[in-house]
Amino acid sequence: MSILKNRLFWPAAILLALLIVNVFTSNQFVTLKDGHLFGTLIDILRGSAPLVLVALGMTLVISTGGIDLSVGSVMAISGAVACLLIRDLGDQNAVGSVLLIMAIAIAVSAALGLWNGSLVAIVGIQPIIATLILMVAGRGLAQLVTDGQIINVQSSPYATIATGFFLTLPVAFLIAMAAVALITVLTRRTALGLLLESVGGSPSASRLAGIRARRLTIMVYVVSGAFSGLAGLIYSANIKSADSIYAGNLIELDAILAVVIGGTALIGGRFSILGTVLGAVLIQTLQVTVVSVGVPSDATMLFKAVVVVVLCLSQSATFREKVFGRLKPRPARAEVPA
Repeated sequence: MSILKNRLFWPAAILLALLIVNVFTSNQFVTLKDGHLFGTLIDILRGSAPLVLVALGMTLVISTGGIDLSVGSVMAISGAVACLLIRDLGDQNAVGSVLLIMAIAIAVSAALGLWNGSLVAIVGIQPIIATLILMVAGRGLAQLVTDGQIINVQSSPYATIATGFFLTLPVAFLIAMAAVALITVLTRRTALGLLLESVGGSPSASRLAGIRARRLTIMVYVVSGAFSGLAGLIYSANIKSADSIYAGNLIELDAILAVVIGGTALIGGRFSILGTVLGAVLIQTLQVTVVSVGVPSDATMLFKAVVVVVLCLSQSATFREKVFGRLKPRPARAEVPA
């Protein structure tokens, strides 16, 4: 069947299977209380918001043939800057001041993305090396901002972006979906998506065709930094503090995995925004399912790895052909008349 050949069929099927498992293993899958939706499903949507944002920026970077390993460190820096400034406010519940601080933190994150993009597009450093520099140095920078301490804040407007609700849905998830909608419109309703795929598919040919590949490369790193900064704000608002050590720790690996699950080519070119969102939600659902089914903590990573391997194999057309092709009956040989 043609639907089985779609790269998104198997991730969607496994996601559905995991959700069904949660229906039977969780105490409350979804319920309406005090005008808001609660339950395991809502926890999955809320928890997937930072990963969706980071993976969204990662998708754009990978589409140009790059990679961004610094997203976790940028998250830590963003949360550190925001919490430090909010802590020093006379009134931490002042909405205008909190929004301004959030904008400053995102601007700092975008500037860090500009640094990455400049190293890659202008200086000519390999993306994995350029972003590895900020991955290492950025974590130290976040600790310098917080003076090595965990900065706690008590700001209701700030906490709203992580734990608040709007129209019965989590604000964090709505923020992520707004970002997805924006990028989808920009890349699928304009020529931007085609230009990104051209740069990722063949940088030399795109330059000869008059495409400003250098400017586009810098732009995607800036967007990746901004989205990582926004994810860092949601993470720090959720725990009401800036944790420069654990904020965004190893999220770059989950983001790359979400992008690959969604069908984006790591070598650049073809990319899928919907696939990335599906991959990010799938990873978060898997993490929640591990807890709900009672998998021991020391076996969590192994369980996750097994599911990911099964998913990747199911997406491989070559693997499916070798496995299921043997199950097909062979055509009978035509008899040759004597």
